[in-house]
Amino acid sequence: MTLFGMRLPAMSSLLIWAALWEIVGQLKLTFFVPPFSTVIMTLFKLLPTPAFLNALGTTAYAFWIGVAFSIVIGIPVGILMGKNRLIDELLLPWVNIFLSAPLTALVPVLMVLFGFGTKTIVITTTLFAIWIIILNARAGVLQINRSLVEMGRSFGASPMDAFFKIYFWAALPEILGGVRIGVIRAVKGVIIGQLLISIVGFGALFELYASNFLMAQFWAVLIVLFGLAFTISEFLAHLERKVSYYAASR
Repeated sequence: MTLFGMRLPAMSSLLIWAALWEIVGQLKLTFFVPPFSTVIMTLFKLLPTPAFLNALGTTAYAFWIGVAFSIVIGIPVGILMGKNRLIDELLLPWVNIFLSAPLTALVPVLMVLFGFGTKTIVITTTLFAIWIIILNARAGVLQINRSLVEMGRSFGASPMDAFFKIYFWAALPEILGGVRIGVIRAVKGVIIGQLLISIVGFGALFELYASNFLMAQFWAVLIVLFGLAFTISEFLAHLERKVSYYAASR
């Protein structure tokens, strides 16, 4: 971040917003925004409590299972769409529809089909994340230099060899970009699932604190959620930069 020609340290913008948050909270302009210092102190009190740890474990379980399904299903489907015109024409309209549609509207349907348990939350999380992963994997395959595929065939590469040793690695920068965005969307999916399907995990904490106007606790849990999503996103962005040289080699 640069301010008045001076380059400020990383994360300085967050410190500025934290200072503004503290000022608004101290002025008591609204009960909805307590002072940032109060939120941080509340956060440290919440972290070791059994209620918070149980909520974290429940949310993390549904989140990671949903992300795993999104990756395991989304990447192969996206690669197949990129390399096969027929599959692409059959699936691309549906992928675009689900990517642009308000998936929250499908939650009641999922509740009828799969019940009110963790399975439905995992499915909701998967639906939020998988479509962008498919599209990015497809885009990565479409950018591959066809000479790589032809060279592989000339050396006797089987379809499975081409799939895992050519298409996957050559499309890896776009795949990681899709996974990074998918993870961010999965955070939204798991919280929506825990609020609408089964009031558990962080969804239960949000419901409890909001209904009782415990805004310091509410913002403390929200900061944890944002912090986890930001950390995972930055880690995947780091991996994305590490493999960016594949794009040049295509």
